[in-house]
Amino acid sequence: MVNEKIKVARLSIISNSSLVVLKLIVGIMTGAVSILSEAIHSAMDLLASLIAFMAVKISGNPPDKTHPYGHGKFENLSGVIEAILIFVASGWIIYEAIIKLIHPGEVESIGLGSLVMFISATFNFFVSRKLYKVAKATDSVALEADALHLKTDVYTSLGVAVGLALLWITKIQILDPIIAILVALYILREAYLLFIKAFKPMMDEAWADSEISNLQSHLNEMNINYHDLKTRKSGNFKFVDFHMLVPPNDTILKVHNLCDKIEDTLKQHFTDLTVNIHVEPENN
Repeated sequence: MVNEKIKVARLSIISNSSLVVLKLIVGIMTGAVSILSEAIHSAMDLLASLIAFMAVKISGNPPDKTHPYGHGKFENLSGVIEAILIFVASGWIIYEAIIKLIHPGEVESIGLGSLVMFISATFNFFVSRKLYKVAKATDSVALEADALHLKTDVYTSLGVAVGLALLWITKIQILDPIIAILVALYILREAYLLFIKAFKPMMDEAWADSEISNLQSHLNEMNINYHDLKTRKSGNFKFVDFHMLVPPNDTILKVHNLCDKIEDTLKQHFTDLTVNIHVEPENN
C-alpha cells in the first residue's frame, strides 16, 4: 500500500509541474489575472504534492527509538501545511485581482486561455480521482489533502474558463478580476475544511462516532467485559486502548490468548490498527 501511495503522489507532482508551466505561459500571453491566479494555485498544488510525497514516504517508516509510536502524524502535519499554503495562495490571488480592478488591462487570446483551463480541469479531474481512491483505501490524510488541492483546481479552472467565455461575449474586462476573487474565496473555504480535518488528529481526537460504534459492536460480539475505551489516529494508523475485566482465577496464558484473539479479530476489520488492552480482575 505504501508503494501505491508513493506512486500516486509522484503522479500528482508530474501533473502539477506541467500545468504550472502551461498556465504561466498562457497567463503572460493573455494578460488574464484569472489565468495567472490559476497558475499560482497550481504552483501551490505542486508544492503540496511535493509535501504529500515526502509525508507518505516518511509516514510509512516503521517505529524507531525516536518515534516509538510510528511516523503517522507526518501525514497530518502535511495536511496542515498544505491548508496553510492554500490560504497564502488565496490571499495572493485576491491581492492581484484587486490591483487589476484598480488598474484594469485588456485580456487577449481569450480562446487560448479557455482551452488551457479546460485542459487543466480535465487533467486534474482524473488525477484527483486517482488520489482520492488511494487516499480512501489507505486512509491517507496527506493524499486526501493533495486530492482536495486538485479538486478545487478542477472547479476553479472551469470557473475561469466560463468567466473568460463571458468576457469574450460581453467585452466587460472587469469580469476577469471578479472571477479571480470568487475563485479565491472558494479555495479559502476548502482550505479551512482541510485544515480542520488534518489538525484534529494531531490533538489525539477520538475516532468518528460511526467508527467507534463499529468498534464497539465488534467488541460486544466477542462477549467481553470492558470499559474506559479510548481511540485516536496518527495519519492512517489507528490506536485503541481499553480495560478488560477477566475472572480472577484465569491463568496468564488464557488471558494472553484471549487478548491475542481480540487483537486479531479487530485487525481484520480495521487496517493499520494497534490495540492496547489493560487487564483487570472481575469483582466477585
